[in-house]
Amino acid sequence: MSKQFTLAAHLNVEIGDSGVAEIILGPEGGMPAADAEAHAALGTVWAQLEAMPEVRCILIRSLGRAFCAGGSLELVGHMLQDEQTRLRVMREARAMVRGMVECELPIVSAINGAAVGAGAALALLADISIAGYRARIIDGHTRLGVAAGDHAALIWPLLCGMAKAKYYLLLCDSVEGREAERIGLVSLAVEDSELLGTAREVAARLAAGSPRALAQTKHSLNHWLRAAWPAFEHSLSAEMLGFSGADAAEGLAAMKAKREPAFGPR
Repeated sequence: MSKQFTLAAHLNVEIGDSGVAEIILGPEGGMPAADAEAHAALGTVWAQLEAMPEVRCILIRSLGRAFCAGGSLELVGHMLQDEQTRLRVMREARAMVRGMVECELPIVSAINGAAVGAGAALALLADISIAGYRARIIDGHTRLGVAAGDHAALIWPLLCGMAKAKYYLLLCDSVEGREAERIGLVSLAVEDSELLGTAREVAARLAAGSPRALAQTKHSLNHWLRAAWPAFEHSLSAEMLGFSGADAAEGLAAMKAKREPAFGPR
């Protein structure tokens, strides 16, 4: 690799001679999750890489036993307790989604194992998403007691249709790699042993393509996402409001205790 730098603990970038910048989630063999530092970095890295003339494509991958578990439990706990933390995380979540949508560079994701919450956002907002057969995509917001807000209302209905989006987002059921490809939630599903090689091959092909043609095609297609932006903004605000309520406190307690949540009345 020609250049390496660190964005946050267990969040690194490697830029190869082919022009592919790999955003690498860690720790190796562990469960990647975004703490406060990493969550902030994921909102700014897209413009940072776009400003580097040697970068022609971005690949998001994981060294962990899963792709990404989303926000860390510590971060979620702070959101329950502090309004300023909720407002900061809302700004960062908006920046991450907008950054991926507006980035002129093509983005590829290599989804191994579980991709949850913000991890699912990274996986599915990529322009080309490639899942291993044993990948599991989960949006667990409603099980936590908050609205599905960080990306789901924006992208899921466009990818897999409203009926499937409602089924998975309301029930928090996981979607495995083959099924995700079948319903159109991801671009491609492959054997887990072939995942990284396939993703790197796709990224290399994109890096060798016409930067202007790819950027303009992506920009045009993403008008579908810009048209849905009001739905995203509403869902994000609803999610953050939910973190101030009793259901979110119960959802986090249930998650820590590995039990079913017992939510209150309407």
